[in-house]
Amino acid sequence: MKAEKTFVVLASGRGSNFQAIIDRVSDGYIPAVCTALITDNPDAYAIERARAAGIPGEVVAFRSFTNKQLYESALIAAIQKYDPDLVVLAGYMRILGSEVVRRYSGRMVNIHPSLLPSFAGLHAQDQAIQYGVKVAGCTVHFVTEDMDAGPVIIQRTVPVLEGDDGDILADRILVEEHKAFPEAIRLFFEERLRIEGRAVRISSSPSLNRCD
Repeated sequence: MKAEKTFVVLASGRGSNFQAIIDRVSDGYIPAVCTALITDNPDAYAIERARAAGIPGEVVAFRSFTNKQLYESALIAAIQKYDPDLVVLAGYMRILGSEVVRRYSGRMVNIHPSLLPSFAGLHAQDQAIQYGVKVAGCTVHFVTEDMDAGPVIIQRTVPVLEGDDGDILADRILVEEHKAFPEAIRLFFEERLRIEGRAVRISSSPSLNRCD
């Protein structure tokens, strides 16, 4: 058995959620170690963040493969090299196929910038503005084969204000993402999450069933 709990992060872009997560590892809030950043985008700024933190960065460039199946086989191989307890999708902008999702069922989490099930998919903040909602937010959830439809771990809300556009709302939501995602990861590693159908039950105290 591994002496410490570990996770890998998949990201495609600037990596602000990745940074928020590894900052909370550094200060001891998350009781686990990030062992790798894996990205589909060789130009992702998240790579620089990983380098600055001394975290190995793996590029599995989607455009280097002739089809999605070959890409995902390489992605699985990259993840498996680190044997993580958890896979964290932090701004990973590709829809994962069934093989990947099933392999990490109950051990893969994602964050989405809306209060799911509302406004799934791309441009969630713009969807919220166009619909005219008064409250928006973010959702951390377990990943399932249906896009943005897994059991909800944490949701945080923000007001939608007069004059907001999608970018302004996105910035307000991002502040809450940076709080919610580390919290959900911490709860996972404290063994306080239990999936019951569509619901995620959160116990009030960490599990005592651990090996020192």
